[in-house]
Amino acid sequence: MANSRGRRRRFGAIRKLPSGRYQARYPGPDGVMRPAPFTFETTADADDWLAEKQTEIRRGEWRDPDAGAVSFRAYAEKWVEERELAPLTQDLYRYLLDKHLFAFADLDLDEITAPRVREWRAERLRLTGAKTITAKAYRLLKAIMETAVDDELITRNPCRIKGAGKEKAAERRIATVGQVDALANAVGMRWRLMVYLGAYGPLRPEELAGLRRRDVDLDHLRLRVRLAEPERMNGRRVQGDTKSEAGTRTVILPAFLRRELRWHLESYAEPGPDGLLFVGEKGAPFRRSTFGRKWRKAREVVGMPEGFRFYDLRHTGHTLSTRSGATLKDTMVRAGQSSEKAALIYQHSDEERQEEVAAGLDVTVRKAREEAARKAAKKRSGTDLARDE
Repeated sequence: MANSRGRRRRFGAIRKLPSGRYQARYPGPDGVMRPAPFTFETTADADDWLAEKQTEIRRGEWRDPDAGAVSFRAYAEKWVEERELAPLTQDLYRYLLDKHLFAFADLDLDEITAPRVREWRAERLRLTGAKTITAKAYRLLKAIMETAVDDELITRNPCRIKGAGKEKAAERRIATVGQVDALANAVGMRWRLMVYLGAYGPLRPEELAGLRRRDVDLDHLRLRVRLAEPERMNGRRVQGDTKSEAGTRTVILPAFLRRELRWHLESYAEPGPDGLLFVGEKGAPFRRSTFGRKWRKAREVVGMPEGFRFYDLRHTGHTLSTRSGATLKDTMVRAGQSSEKAALIYQHSDEERQEEVAAGLDVTVRKAREEAARKAAKKRSGTDLARDE
């Protein structure tokens, strides 16, 4: 059959429908004849469309039009399963899929368009006002769809909103030395060491949960952080690696914590080398929910802001270490953090330097306590003098 330009068509076929419009079909690289997704008013229009498809095939740019007919729900579930994710990350991703990306659950991948993504994001922000969790959900959606592009299921990622995946971190709160002491007192004797290690370690909650007696060197005031035991959403703790390679480390504690550490080992830690350092009143590993109630009550007693989290004690420790003369690299080593900044490669923080940081931290805290004691004594003295007069 010749086309409208008088040339014999060598690719595809065109036929006239009873409606008077024209249908075009072409053989894909797999030999399967595929119809155009729409009909044409003239044979010239149909012929031009076939020419475009032929060019796509020759250039290797052709994509099976049925490739994107894959359920987003099924693809996202498989995407999570195929990755070696930490348990808490798995929990987070499944939570985001169930609670924040449910609008796409019943769609195929090729039905998720840029306008739909923009509409979804605007609606989530309008209904929830939760910018941080919406940004996390957007980043997850973008990562899943990017893999779909790599798998040649879709031609382009529909997540193209500038800055939508960025989180604006709130200003981190820090506590004073006096407030840390007050929180330690208010949280109860069983948990006061946890407050101090959270601030002056500074250890993460999941690292504290994983500490055993054998990780404690009381004579040299050292803690060996070897693993982490985060608590999953179902309340169960799972033993695993630290957050990063830098998280496996030896923490040298300031001298003022020696008495606290010894007293806790004698009073509350489980017996034996593998005994947990922190356990609940009934002898079980501490639960986030149980400790959370005690933390919130202690925070209220001390008069700390409602938004002050246990995790903010780490920021307190960072700040105090810096004030005691620690370099950025020193604080990173101490807190078990890694960084991509090339400048940090040229800085070094060995065990001797960590001892100096711990000693500086010890001096900083002791001075703050002494100053607070002097002010309290002066205040009492002034009150007594006024009473005598």
